[in-house]
Amino acid sequence: MTLPQLYLVVLIGCVTVLVSIAAIRATHRLGLPALLVFLGAGMVLGEDGVGIPFEDFELAQVLGTFALALILIEGGLSTRWRAISGQLAPASMLATVGVGVSVTVTALGAHYLLGFAWQTALVMGAVVASTDAAAVFSELRGIGLPKRLSGTLEAESGFNDAPAVILVLAFSAAEGLPSTFELFGLLVWELAAGSVIGLAVGAGGAWLLRRLALPVSGLYPLAVFSLGMAAFAAAGSLHASGFIAAYLAALVLGNSRLPHRAATQSFASGLGWVAQLGMFVMLGLLASPENLLHMLVPALLLGAVLTFVARPVSVWLSLIPFRFSGREKALLSWAGLRGAVPIIFATIPRSEHLPGSQSLWDLVFILVVVFTLFQGPTLPWVAKRLGLAQSGVVQEVDIETAPLDAVDGEVLTITVPKGSGLAGIRIFELRLPDGSAIAGVVRVDRLFVPAKADRLRSGDQLIVVTTPKLREATEQRLTALARAGRLARWLGETGRD
Repeated sequence: MTLPQLYLVVLIGCVTVLVSIAAIRATHRLGLPALLVFLGAGMVLGEDGVGIPFEDFELAQVLGTFALALILIEGGLSTRWRAISGQLAPASMLATVGVGVSVTVTALGAHYLLGFAWQTALVMGAVVASTDAAAVFSELRGIGLPKRLSGTLEAESGFNDAPAVILVLAFSAAEGLPSTFELFGLLVWELAAGSVIGLAVGAGGAWLLRRLALPVSGLYPLAVFSLGMAAFAAAGSLHASGFIAAYLAALVLGNSRLPHRAATQSFASGLGWVAQLGMFVMLGLLASPENLLHMLVPALLLGAVLTFVARPVSVWLSLIPFRFSGREKALLSWAGLRGAVPIIFATIPRSEHLPGSQSLWDLVFILVVVFTLFQGPTLPWVAKRLGLAQSGVVQEVDIETAPLDAVDGEVLTITVPKGSGLAGIRIFELRLPDGSAIAGVVRVDRLFVPAKADRLRSGDQLIVVTTPKLREATEQRLTALARAGRLARWLGETGRD
């Protein structure tokens, strides 16, 4: 590549990023997933648009796997242990038994409805079996779901990529389908070894970073991400699951008391977005609109089987040992969001030259786009209709100021929606735990520091400064007030799920 060519590539890349970022804001207001913006940008840049040729599925598989590892690391770093610790058992069942059930039901649909050969049908089922971590993380954190549900979904999306990709690789082998014994042994080894490696790297890395005084604070985020990628690469080198290793290492690191944790999380968020953008644009470059149109009807049929049969059946069977209500299972079924992960997984049989793999990839691409457009925007509505959307949602804001970093402080914003019990409460009646303080109120785009006798109004945003130790108690108090008003304690409302 010459220097002028480099300039052109960088210019096109930067313009694509800036246009995509601007478009994300518009689609966010409409409730549309960012996935569609990035995929669309890639298709515009492709051979049928600007004319950039890209048909290397093997390179796409490698780059997509790398990007997915980065996204899982970002997800692990931003996932709070207390949010998922009580839901590890149901999430693990969904990520293992649930994936197996989903693969089976989807493969039956692909074979009997679309006439796919059994090997191709099983590959198809495995490709679309896992939920997408990036899609789930971004969608759930904007909805006020009970922690039991949000924790289950976040943990499941972090865990289920690993068994799904193992099944895709096993079913795509040129020598044919493995025996049940071989498949079971492969799953146990890869998941167990990957988990051990991820936990060991995370714990060892956290111990080291707490004792290592680096000269520049910006080196800490790089060190944390390097540890996550080291877990990914080490597990992969030992033929274990790199995905589960990367996620668990990041989960341990993100929940350790590391220096400059706020800066690390901001860096992780930015790098996660870079990985998503690059991955989606690359997948858009691979797509051919002419080929996609031919697979529209099969994609709709198989997507209906996956969404309305395979996912619900897998959820209900996996959660039999646990006490989830019918409404909760219905929401978990609808929240099985797909994103770029199935499209990345679909490059595996394509690079292995499995018969029918090009049609399989086109079908998966259409399925993901159509059903992401369908499920993502409707998830808040479904949660509300099922009575599972909470009011007075507490959201975290990323803070980079040195004083907060020095005391390991956290800033929360609490929106007061219409009808919330927080509306009308005076500031002194909040009675937050000692150590949590009211920093300000945003009302109609105006920030002010409230007096103790000031009342909160619908639409206000309350800004609270707290610490990790007090955060849970603060959230519970605010949730209780949102549900029952100033008499929450007298009414027995604690804010717990």
